[in-house]
Amino acid sequence: MTRQIEIIAEIGVNHNGDMQVATDLIWQCKRAGADVAKFQLYDPRKRSDINTHRWKDILLKSRLTKRQVMQLAVECKKADIEFMASCFDVERVDWCELVRVKRYKIASKSIYDEELAEAVAGTGKPVIMSLGMIVSMGMVDNSGLDHWFCVKQKKLLYCISDYPCLFETLNLHSSSMFEFYDGFSDHTPGITASIVAMGLGARIIEKHVTLSRTMPGPDHSFSLLPEELAELCQHRDIVERILY
Repeated sequence: MTRQIEIIAEIGVNHNGDMQVATDLIWQCKRAGADVAKFQLYDPRKRSDINTHRWKDILLKSRLTKRQVMQLAVECKKADIEFMASCFDVERVDWCELVRVKRYKIASKSIYDEELAEAVAGTGKPVIMSLGMIVSMGMVDNSGLDHWFCVKQKKLLYCISDYPCLFETLNLHSSSMFEFYDGFSDHTPGITASIVAMGLGARIIEKHVTLSRTMPGPDHSFSLLPEELAELCQHRDIVERILY
């Protein structure tokens, strides 16, 4: 079935380095009706702020190895849900090629990384990009992203790079904004903002998911529980029936 609106369930680092939690989240995302289970692949040791970061221990523990990435990709195949990853460096692009990802996600903080852009473009695969960095600078176009022009298929997500994001800062006020953006990477609590975005024309919704908002880590507090993700997917189905 070809969906008019895709739901990307952002597991990210919410597995906290526990492969059983990661596996459970994959299956919960599938049962909820999400189209994609997405992880974050990077080396937190390379972060300039890692030694002072509040969640240093969790971030270091959540660093996925190449073998673990392969295991998670296999688990996604078993669950019949697309495996996707935000790659933050060239080495991890190679890992994604090993597991034959269909497409790549580029996080807001990586959009100006020309070396990464060259590596991803070299795969010839589609790219989904969050433009939170551009939005935060008050820009309304893709200025400064010439190094991504060689990517043949590129979809752009509206995003506010706050974690969590306040409803008041979203500015989902224009009925035409999703003529430029293909979708919405939502860091607000709950599902209301995502439903509004779908009604305005967003064809991709990216939303963090967790097994418990009480778990330690940077993203759990504003993530959806599996039953909330299921509710979002149910709303997606209704919006599709109404609009498409």
